[in-house]
Amino acid sequence: MSIERQLKQRSDSKCELCGNEENLNTYEVPSSKKSDLEASVLVCTTCQEQFDEEENRDQNHWRCLNDSMWSTEPAVQVMAWRMLHRLKSFGWSQDLLDMMYLEEDVQEWAAAAGDAEDKTDAIVHRDVNGVILQTGDSVVLIKDLKVKGSSLVAKQGTAVRRISLDHENAEFIEGKVGPTQIVIITKYVKKI
Repeated sequence: MSIERQLKQRSDSKCELCGNEENLNTYEVPSSKKSDLEASVLVCTTCQEQFDEEENRDQNHWRCLNDSMWSTEPAVQVMAWRMLHRLKSFGWSQDLLDMMYLEEDVQEWAAAAGDAEDKTDAIVHRDVNGVILQTGDSVVLIKDLKVKGSSLVAKQGTAVRRISLDHENAEFIEGKVGPTQIVIITKYVKKI
């Protein structure tokens, strides 16, 4: 019997997180020491699309975790725990986390993705308007910048595409201006 068929039988052909009956997929939960059925959940595309994409996450959709967190299946418990941690900024998710109990091995599996790590000291890059910058973003220069060590002057309004972030300093990003890769101070750029 295929894993998908076993998951449908286990879940009564419903998303194991929200209960949706349409557009179901097999999702292998990352960082598992187990394989196949024990490391998989049956989820709808709505849930799956919101696992990692924070900007598309609908916190009201995830109130379904109030029920699914009590599942007897470890893979479902792990995904419920991870999503509750990803929604920790909302009071209701912290309340559910406080009620949730996981066996020690399931807790280790859930924490392996790093969702419970304290990110308060994480370096956050922001442009001149306070908008968070991420690797791959495009920015525009808000003033003329002389590039140290060369005669190049990067003009105001120049677009810098596919930037990379300095992981040690929140004030620096890197990007190409013409053929030259340069370091740019974040207070001189605006996200496009």
